[in-house]
Amino acid sequence: MPEAVLAAGRAVGGLLAPGTRVAEPFPLADVVLTGGVFTRARDQMLHLARVYPVDRLLAVFRANAGLDTRGALPPGGWEDFGHPDEDAWGPDDYPGREAAPTANLLRGHYAGHFLSMLSLAAGGADDAVVRAELRAKVDDLVEGLREVQETLAATGRYSHPGFLAAYGEWQFSRLEGLAPYGEIWAPYYTCHKIMAGLLDAHRHTGSATALDVAAAMGRWVHGRLSVLPAEQRAQMWALYIAGEAGGMNEVLCDLAVLTGDEVFVEAARLFDLDTLLDLAAAGRDELDGMHANQHAATLLGYLALADLTGENRYLDAVVNLWDMVVPGRTYAHGGSGENELWGPAGAVAGDIGNRNAETCVTYNMLKIARALFERTGEARFADYYERAVTNQVLGSRRDVGSDDSPEVTYMFPVHPGALREYDNVGTCCGGTGLENHVKYQDSVYFRSPAGVSGSAGSPGSAGGAPAGAADGDVRTVWVNLYVASTASWPEAGVRLVQETAYPLEGASRIRVDATGDLELRLRVPGWVGGSPVSDPQVTGGNHRSDTGVPGFSVRVDGEVQSVRADGGYVSLRRDWRPGTVVEIDMPLTLREVPAPDDTSVVSLELGPTVLLARSAATTWLPVEAATWRRLDGTLDAPLTSADDGTWRLGDLVLEPTWSGSDARYHMYLRRADARIAFAGTDPAADSGVPNPARQDGRTFLDVLWSDGGFADRSAFVEAVLSATHEFVDLGLLSATEARQVLVAAARSDVGREADGAAGRLSDGDGGPGSDGDPRSADEAALLSRAPTPTHEGSAPRVEIVAAAAPGVTGWYLRPAELTVSTRADVGEPAVEVRVGDEPWRPAGQAPLVLSDGVHTVTARAVDEAGRERRVVREVSVDTRPPRTTVTTKRLGPRGVEINLAAADDVSGVDSIRWKGPDTFWATFAEPFSRALSDVPQVIEFAATDRAGNQEPVRTLVLPPADADR
Repeated sequence: MPEAVLAAGRAVGGLLAPGTRVAEPFPLADVVLTGGVFTRARDQMLHLARVYPVDRLLAVFRANAGLDTRGALPPGGWEDFGHPDEDAWGPDDYPGREAAPTANLLRGHYAGHFLSMLSLAAGGADDAVVRAELRAKVDDLVEGLREVQETLAATGRYSHPGFLAAYGEWQFSRLEGLAPYGEIWAPYYTCHKIMAGLLDAHRHTGSATALDVAAAMGRWVHGRLSVLPAEQRAQMWALYIAGEAGGMNEVLCDLAVLTGDEVFVEAARLFDLDTLLDLAAAGRDELDGMHANQHAATLLGYLALADLTGENRYLDAVVNLWDMVVPGRTYAHGGSGENELWGPAGAVAGDIGNRNAETCVTYNMLKIARALFERTGEARFADYYERAVTNQVLGSRRDVGSDDSPEVTYMFPVHPGALREYDNVGTCCGGTGLENHVKYQDSVYFRSPAGVSGSAGSPGSAGGAPAGAADGDVRTVWVNLYVASTASWPEAGVRLVQETAYPLEGASRIRVDATGDLELRLRVPGWVGGSPVSDPQVTGGNHRSDTGVPGFSVRVDGEVQSVRADGGYVSLRRDWRPGTVVEIDMPLTLREVPAPDDTSVVSLELGPTVLLARSAATTWLPVEAATWRRLDGTLDAPLTSADDGTWRLGDLVLEPTWSGSDARYHMYLRRADARIAFAGTDPAADSGVPNPARQDGRTFLDVLWSDGGFADRSAFVEAVLSATHEFVDLGLLSATEARQVLVAAARSDVGREADGAAGRLSDGDGGPGSDGDPRSADEAALLSRAPTPTHEGSAPRVEIVAAAAPGVTGWYLRPAELTVSTRADVGEPAVEVRVGDEPWRPAGQAPLVLSDGVHTVTARAVDEAGRERRVVREVSVDTRPPRTTVTTKRLGPRGVEINLAAADDVSGVDSIRWKGPDTFWATFAEPFSRALSDVPQVIEFAATDRAGNQEPVRTLVLPPADADR
């Protein structure tokens, strides 16, 4: 984002008018990470930055310009040489799709990302030797790009001397002709990555050459687009992927700020997609089916245009688009999108497919969150940042070292039995992944911009302003992330040293070296809240808050602070002395967090960390948590740590999303509480009553905990009472069972950990059944209001029983056989079954046999009184392996490109593996090329589906090279 503020503003509708900032980030060089979970991925990526040859990044550019490639091979993948017969066609001499052999049409983008990584790493390096080494590599890469730009200009083949790419200008001309993805591949996307890398080199290493090269590119862009009609541009930017332009509007705005040339503002506006902007500014959600990364990347540019033009339409559109994605389209780890597309509004559980959460999208969403926080100071943007950077981004870097691969994810999927798509040399997410891990310090702290006052006298402030302090002179520092680090603000005479093992501990210690008036704003993470909880990490057991947020407390030099949280922050404003120590306690809680569109689908989260359940199954894993739920919905569960960095919870093996492991995992689990039970040591807290489900599928406990928790014990017991009446009226509980449930609630510890006898329904002094025990008093009061027995028993029990267990993946590899059993309190019930939306049919003696597919089987039993009970079971069957098709494309006389594509319309393809004469079995990711030899070669391949079926090994015979070509 532009660092200069070009327009003054005022508060408008809770946001700030264009050009203003509430907060600004610390420069990278002024924040140093000193420990914690982020340093693992940072150090692994810094190693790649230091050892990777610059000549490999320049190879595709030099080849395109006819320069010596110095024997260097390009990175590979998408970032490889074009077709051997491809020419660097100018804007008007492209011979047409049928006559033009092309390949790797996104090449050049990866070098731009690598330049950004080198620049960011150099700007943030605290070791002078490493900083000098990285800056030298930045200079070499920038100089190489300058040489290519000048060489291309000297040919006279291109429309402007600023043109710079690793292919000819023809892709841009074909985009103007509305060519589809496949003929071209997002040429302005690649242009953006190169320009962004150059501007990062200028910002973080001071390279004047980089700014000159980028400015020349910007003038070439303006020259191409300014002559086009607005209608034509609108059609271009709406094209799927072909019209993907990355953040072109953002880098052009940056150029406007850095050069003072307003032509770049005009050029930035030429990328406006007015249909999206106008709908979003009006609050209309039309994102369903849109390519997520194609449009998310443009939002930063719209914010920059709001700054430079003062048009509120841009700002309104971005804020509204943010609210359309977060939280309603956001998975537990912070990602969004299925197969690169946004799904329906509010669909999380309903939008879980096999390729969710493209890492590029989260890369851009983090940038947007950071930019919106700068403008608003709102904690919700910092909360999202913590969730996404801790879980998806940190977890996107595989825990291995590499000299040539970023080892990052493309997709970080969320379906049952998922695997992370690591490696990604040359892909879009491989490029953004290069940057992600060398700038973790960029959003730990923020500070008040020059001339912007602090918030003296806010409800969360402590101690008031020292005598004589002027509001306009207040220095403010926001602590947004709890990460072991140091932050220096030399202009203000402030230095912070933060010591913490967060997210593995719920505490942080910050030494503040400052003199005089300073406001320190401590973010209260969104996961903190609810009732005070007992935690062994806290001296004295019960942890009570003095901040107004249960579970979050602050001490200054050992003294508890009686301050209030305001807008997600606790504010400490005081007359500071160097060496003052601020201690923050926020004990980690384990939570079962439901998806917004299906409360039976939950993630397990420990503090800020989303936990993944390791399992080879590719069907839903169940979780039973009824006896662990506290009043606030958090779980008092027997979570134990293991030496391998995992946790054990019953039969589940859990790992943090940020582990970087290769294990198959489940991010979401399915609630499967078999009985109505509550937390507590009294055996009666488990009623023993089966947890019945209404016809809509929601169980008694789903209904009870639908809001996530309760304000106090009284609210809890009233909700239990209400639910028992409802389920008795539906015939799903008998009056006797209802009384068992009420006794269990009365005997439970839910809510008692807060204040002992809190929520007592009678005063326990002479009331019905009172013997001085609050549980007895609660029990008597509840039973006095229990449902009356207007009928005998309850609806019949019904169960779907499988003849055999599924395989380790959770799928049946042969037809599944099911029978339905029932038991009634009164008479013989009528029992029916249906599969999916088929008509009901009597459940006979013969088993129900299911063939391939994911089947929802529903059985119902209805007794003589008309009371009905249903049970639903999902059964997954896949009896056939996938089938791979092979296509080949000759690459000159001595090469061939091989594309393996498998199909499995039941469980889906898990992987395709192949091997050649000189290779091991490798997992297929993209089309790959093979050099032909003097003798035929045999390529073996086979596909496996998610159910565990494997295709028989097949072969492809490659011919010898053509001797005469």
